[in-house]
Amino acid sequence: MQLTTPSPFKPLSEALLLAALFVVGVGLLTAVLGLPGMRIATFFAVNVCAVLAFQVFSGNSGVVSFGHTAFMGVAAYVSAWITMPPTMLNLNLPNLPGWLGGYEFSLPEALVVIALVGAVMALISGLGISRLNGASGAIATLGFVIIVYSVLAAAVDFTRGNQAFFGVPRYTDIYVAVGAGCVFIVVARLFRESRYGLMLRAVRDDESAASALGVWPYKARLVAWVVSGVMASIAGALYGHMLGAFSPRDFYLATTFGFVAMLILGGMGTVTGAVGGVVLVMGIREVLQRFEGGAVIAGFELPDLFGLQVVGVSLAMLAVLKYRRTGLVGRKELATGLPWPPRIPVDPEPAKAKEVAARPALRIEKVGKTFSGLVALNGVSFSVPVGEVTGLIGPNGAGKSTLVNAIGGASPATSGGVWLDKAQIDAFPPYRISRLGVARTFQNIRLFSELTVEENVVVAGLARGLSMRRARDVAARELALMGISHEATRRSGDLSYGARRRLEVARAMAQAPAFLMLDEPAAGMNPAETADLGERLRQIAATRGIGLLLIDHDLSFVMNLCHRVVVLNRGILIADGTPEEVQKDPAVIESYLGVRASQAGLQGAQSSVVV
Repeated sequence: MQLTTPSPFKPLSEALLLAALFVVGVGLLTAVLGLPGMRIATFFAVNVCAVLAFQVFSGNSGVVSFGHTAFMGVAAYVSAWITMPPTMLNLNLPNLPGWLGGYEFSLPEALVVIALVGAVMALISGLGISRLNGASGAIATLGFVIIVYSVLAAAVDFTRGNQAFFGVPRYTDIYVAVGAGCVFIVVARLFRESRYGLMLRAVRDDESAASALGVWPYKARLVAWVVSGVMASIAGALYGHMLGAFSPRDFYLATTFGFVAMLILGGMGTVTGAVGGVVLVMGIREVLQRFEGGAVIAGFELPDLFGLQVVGVSLAMLAVLKYRRTGLVGRKELATGLPWPPRIPVDPEPAKAKEVAARPALRIEKVGKTFSGLVALNGVSFSVPVGEVTGLIGPNGAGKSTLVNAIGGASPATSGGVWLDKAQIDAFPPYRISRLGVARTFQNIRLFSELTVEENVVVAGLARGLSMRRARDVAARELALMGISHEATRRSGDLSYGARRRLEVARAMAQAPAFLMLDEPAAGMNPAETADLGERLRQIAATRGIGLLLIDHDLSFVMNLCHRVVVLNRGILIADGTPEEVQKDPAVIESYLGVRASQAGLQGAQSSVVV
């Protein structure tokens, strides 16, 4: 069976197309407006570089960053120090230590130094910032830019404080700016589709689900922060060499909010959106600038309207946030529309009987879990052998999902432990447990809704160390196994309920787990879909030697599929045996149907009982 998936060269071709359109737009601007158009085009190209630096982190992580302007400010000053002639540098900064500047580097030489400075600065700052997400991460980046601005403004011997630092070589002309813009477009686009870009976008959509696949969110954010910090530093150097004179205020909140506005208006989730946002905001500013000093329209004389540019951009942002939250460009990148060759799913190697027999069981030993004094689990012990399907059932509130969360590290046990061979794993974070071979699905479906169906599964392969090509081959195999290959290029958030359930199983299987915990995988499915899923799960356990722990409320589904069934009630294990034994157990019958029903037995009723 063949599955059409994107070629690894597809992002590069699309990046080059966007870069070509960028160059054409700059060419038209200069051809129409002449010298003024050339100045606008240079400023536009440098802004594109800066906004793309923001996009690499914010667009992929979902954390709106205000801190990248700090990299730009530091880089502008450092680049000025090492490119200025000694006489001019001494005129500006007579107390600057001699070893810091006066080297008269060329722009390429300076940019190499700036990239190194930016990498070190980003790595140090990212050690703390990358641990945060959402609003806390955004606030941390705001604090970062405030701190850097304060240092630059106070370091008079190094920056002249809030006075203009002048005489900086004007290396950034239109050719340098446009060339840099093209490089930034390609780098940003390739990072978005890279290993860390894809894993970070998964973290953005659902951090808990990404961790359960083996993705380490902290590392993914840190890599993006460092890459974007280097890009912002280079953009800052270009910005300084374009201005020729600047002060710390040129790299403070007004500039920061301008770049963030460009990113949000265009759509920060895509590189195309970032470039489009620069076009939009600069267009608004150029038009409204003509009215700030007053104008005559249809014989009516307008007064001076200072601040009109800010008002215009702010109104545009409000409109976008209300009517099109993903930005004007939306979720999709500029596409070439070229066809790509199909990908053939790789066949899994069948598990060998000796290898399966040698694998250790997953052992749950006296696991307890309390929530503020409420006992959710009380001394639960059983094992999950490989190559078999173990069922976990119980009435609502019995503690089934709590136990799964304890095994998977999402909510560690308060007593007892979970063991895999000789290692106690329940204290590990979820991403480490996943890498040890314990995968899971969720009671409430947790897909990466902004990623495609194929990308959801590829993330799992990348998280366990596969190359991008190999991860795509594995994704093709697992999608074919679950019967949803034809949905590969669709956005996962647009799938039907049943297809989304299957996708979650396919994604978990791409982790090549030794054990897979399935939390209500058949919930919401019709009888035909449930029967088909059961057959696929039975095949997985038999052919790949995986130990399945199945949690479901459909007793008929569980009893027909499982080799062994474990029953919880009020956090206590009340039965552990074959389906036939469990169905006859009085304690199980009582927990489901009450004391009177326990006298008649559960076997006759189990096919119709769904709790």
